[in-house]
Amino acid sequence: MAAGYLEILRARHAARLLVGTLVGRLPNATAAIAIVLFVRAEGGTYSLAGALAAVYGVANAVGQPVLGRLVDLHGQPRVQLPAAVVSALAMTAFAAVGVSPAPLAYVAVAAAGLFTPPLEGGLRALWPSVLRREDQVHTAYAMDAIAQEVMFTVGPLLVTLCVSLWSAQAALLVLNVLGVLGALSVVLSPPSRGWRSAPREAHWLGALRSPGLLALLAAFLFIGMALGSITVAAVPYADDHGGDGVYGWLMAALGLGALAGGSVYGARQWAGAPEGRLRVLVAFLAVCYLPLMLMPGAVAMVALTALAGVFLAPSIACAFVIVDRHAPSGTVTEAFSWLVTTFTVGASVGTGLAGPVVQAGGALWGFAVPGAAGAVSLLVLVGTRTVLAAPAGGGVVAASSENDPNRAVEPRFSSQDQA
Repeated sequence: MAAGYLEILRARHAARLLVGTLVGRLPNATAAIAIVLFVRAEGGTYSLAGALAAVYGVANAVGQPVLGRLVDLHGQPRVQLPAAVVSALAMTAFAAVGVSPAPLAYVAVAAAGLFTPPLEGGLRALWPSVLRREDQVHTAYAMDAIAQEVMFTVGPLLVTLCVSLWSAQAALLVLNVLGVLGALSVVLSPPSRGWRSAPREAHWLGALRSPGLLALLAAFLFIGMALGSITVAAVPYADDHGGDGVYGWLMAALGLGALAGGSVYGARQWAGAPEGRLRVLVAFLAVCYLPLMLMPGAVAMVALTALAGVFLAPSIACAFVIVDRHAPSGTVTEAFSWLVTTFTVGASVGTGLAGPVVQAGGALWGFAVPGAAGAVSLLVLVGTRTVLAAPAGGGVVAASSENDPNRAVEPRFSSQDQA
């Protein structure tokens, strides 16, 4: 199983790009917990901490596709590094000013979220220029999804370590310095400096003019909702079965399940169109959410939570391939950034929705939300089957082929050939 991943990491520049991207994304991955801990250390209320974290999240959701479009137009170094520096400076200003005056804190946090560089979408645009075969790129997408789970597990631990060793203020500063260094490592690499997007048709909608991409984004909005609702529903369950320790194990199990599922999925080649495979994966994902409503004892619940995460990373990895197939020519980074934004917004909506549901019906009804959201996601994919069956053309592979005309690309991996 590990041989495929080792083959990817041995490719020239691959390990540097993956590690640099993950380090560069640490400020974004840890922003919510870092903001909350800092606000509390400054004597602010939980309401203020939540509001600032929400402002960061909304600004980030707005900024990702905008910056992604700029990357497609002007290249990665001209956008990624300046954005990382501005974001870090804004968060540094927040750390220096604190929570008073509040308007300045909101502006600083909003700027930090808005200018978060789209490193995630940028990495996926680079994979075909670094790797040589279709199956390697698909494996890289799966490895990318797995690495995200590792980052979202390690990131919070790094925040708490910085807080315990120094302070919440130091945690903000350290994480953002690391973020700039990660972005710098990526943009100075030859693949990033040499990458150019495919020619694009001028259109104000950009990547969103693709019906297939819109269908995929709609489906992943509900998958994000499912994931966000689990994090809320698990709180009252943990309160009744052991407290914070149980909650930590539940969240860790969700990530561990995703790691296991992504590892198995990426270790083999898959035949057939990815659109049909995604419907199967999302169907399993929705079904695996349902046993959470049984709410057994803590040990069994941890196992069920791990099961609920198994098909998450494979679904995300499969979606990466579909984004490439449906992104209009010259919009690949923007398209990947829209997927990030949609998933993030969905998680926020799921968190907000699960709160009142849990308040009214307890943890049982809270755990019903992810199953319902997963079912709706599947219905969206089934209902848009015809739209998803017609790739738009011109995604990642088209761009990378232009950068390296001597590189062989299998016909069925080229979006333009399939259109």
